[in-house]
Amino acid sequence: MDILQPHIQLGNNLGIRYALLPGDPTRLDRIAPFLEQVEELKFNREYRSLRGIYKGVPVLAISTGIGGASAGIAVEELRQIGVEAMIRIGSCGSLQPQVKLGDLIIVSGAVRDDGASKTYIEEIFPAVPDAELMMYCIEAAQEKTLPYHVGIARSHDSFYTDNEEAIDAYWSKRGVLGCDMETAALFTIGHLRGVKTASLLNNVVAYEEDTSESIASYVDGESLSMQGERNEILTALEAFVKLEKKRTSL
Repeated sequence: MDILQPHIQLGNNLGIRYALLPGDPTRLDRIAPFLEQVEELKFNREYRSLRGIYKGVPVLAISTGIGGASAGIAVEELRQIGVEAMIRIGSCGSLQPQVKLGDLIIVSGAVRDDGASKTYIEEIFPAVPDAELMMYCIEAAQEKTLPYHVGIARSHDSFYTDNEEAIDAYWSKRGVLGCDMETAALFTIGHLRGVKTASLLNNVVAYEEDTSESIASYVDGESLSMQGERNEILTALEAFVKLEKKRTSL
């Protein structure tokens, strides 16, 4: 019996193992050209979904909205319908001068400065990706000669706290590459639920620049950031192809 999940409104009849997780629902319009046989599925709350084929591999794309709470709901409900591997393709702000606009951060671990992951397990538990899936992302970025960095990101719950600049400076001095709002929840919940996860972040805010102005430029189609978005979509899709090839060779 096909039972729809309450928030994503998808059932277990899709038979898709791999999912791209952008935050913004409009990003699905820019994922679709990479796929064949694209079919729009549902749009409920922040969760807009479509499916398609990339190099013979069925792929689901579903937006998760803003923040770890809504991303966590997506992880839980996607697992219920049989999704085994999920890659976040999101945006971030740089905390290091070497991370330029449009560069990718392949996240090797996340500072759990969010609320969602803490509702699942103690703060001392690490938020890390699936090692195999992360390595496939690295391989894909290398093969496509894309600009990328591998390292730690910080996940948080608001851009508008009163001491945001001081917080950014603190984590910058400790080598954190960038900030987003979803990766820690994705990694933590994914690990606890037996789901392979990875996170690719497209830098849309240059080091020490104003977040609101930079994000506005990204939404308006600023070229470097938009190229970074295309690069993260391609990297994630290629990683899924690698994962599927290994699965079918066993």
